[in-house]
Amino acid sequence: MFYVSGVEMRKRQAAHIEAPAPAPGQPRPNTCCLCWCGCCKCLWNEDRMERSERQTCKMDSIEAGDEQHPTLDEVLSWARSFELMLRSLEGREVFREFLRSEYSEDNLLFWLACDELKTETNPAVVEEKARIIYEDYVSILSPKEVSLDSRVREGINQSLAEPSNLMYEEAQLQIYTLMHRDSYPRFLNSSVYRDLLASRRRTCLDT
Repeated sequence: MFYVSGVEMRKRQAAHIEAPAPAPGQPRPNTCCLCWCGCCKCLWNEDRMERSERQTCKMDSIEAGDEQHPTLDEVLSWARSFELMLRSLEGREVFREFLRSEYSEDNLLFWLACDELKTETNPAVVEEKARIIYEDYVSILSPKEVSLDSRVREGINQSLAEPSNLMYEEAQLQIYTLMHRDSYPRFLNSSVYRDLLASRRRTCLDT
């Protein structure tokens, strides 16, 4: 059996600690402050490997002229931020597909309609769109009615007399919170998201 003395081990550790810092632009050694041996199970290394995977895939896609969307980097970003996913056209489409399977697609459609209303400045257009949103998603007679508490509903009813492009802001936030808290975690664990992620990883390996 190969034996390393305590003195020899201390020399190796000292050599590692006292090694000169890499010059600017040089790659960082495969080590971290908690894992001087550079073992593959180190959390720093796992994070570095994921960053490397995203960067390699991005470079391969550019070199191969891959124009498919979404990219692996985008799909990974959706798991880090609900907001990033909603602001991504592809992210919204995939999330909408999942919500459709849970019969809650109307939550996202309402959120998008409210977001679009915010950009309107023409009073006539604002009034028309505000009425449509009410009839489609707020009225208790609508089959697409979203879940809003009584206080928010009362505020919307009062705003109907003089509609504004921000009249649904509180209701939009309430639905956003509902999707973020309830639907989003299930989406990340769903086959819709996991299959897409696996597909983009395979695409990166093939390029």
